Amino acid sequence: MADWLSGKVIKKIQWNERLFSLRIQCDFKSFESGQFVRVALDIDGERVARPYSLVNKPGDEYLEIYFNIVPEGPLSPKLAELEVGDEIFVTDKANGFLTVDEVPQCKNLWLLATGTGVGPFISILKGEKVWQRFEKVVLGYSVRDMSELSYKEEIAEIESQHGEQFSFVPFVTREKIDGAINQRIPLSVEDGSLEKSVGVSINVNSHIMMCGNSAMLSSVTECLTDRGLRKHRRREPGHITTEKYH
Repeated sequence: MADWLSGKVIKKIQWNERLFSLRIQCDFKSFESGQFVRVALDIDGERVARPYSLVNKPGDEYLEIYFNIVPEGPLSPKLAELEVGDEIFVTDKANGFLTVDEVPQCKNLWLLATGTGVGPFISILKGEKVWQRFEKVVLGYSVRDMSELSYKEEIAEIESQHGEQFSFVPFVTREKIDGAINQRIPLSVEDGSLEKSVGVSINVNSHIMMCGNSAMLSSVTECLTDRGLRKHRRREPGHITTEKYH
């Protein structure tokens, strides 16, 4: 069972009225990009905890989480009230299989995210393993409006570092924005517009990692299954890895 570490907020980023990132300084050992930790606060005499993926890369001197306020949630509104210097608790071990090491051998890697589900993919893209293993890496990141498109500077830096090996495809579903696809990820997979935008096909030489809302995960999985792709399991290597965010 994991133990709790006492940490301190060293940076707070407010992206819009409901989206936040916190950088946390604590004595955390190691993790793999794509994994998550449990974060907690003591509220009314009870330690309330929830899992959050790490956005920073392994080796950074801090941990970073990215979250949205769930209005009736027991933890996220309190996390959003924290300021630099406040105490926060983090489990001493990370978990999760949404990592590059879990991906079987293939040519192209597709990272598809909705909302805060982009967090673990930012961590993966900041690391080295993903660029050593795949010929092409595509990030599809879907939000409702431009105020929700967080980590733009980090993504731009990744684009500048990795050139044609990397393609970023933003999806903005409630606004028409130049350079963004104005529809949801499932429809863009179904009609081929995602693949057309990057000039690469999703096929048996691909692995698709998805993180986000359950509707996106189930719809895209169904579409890809119809193409002959299958969910990845350790005992039965496949093409689709998912992690659900609510």
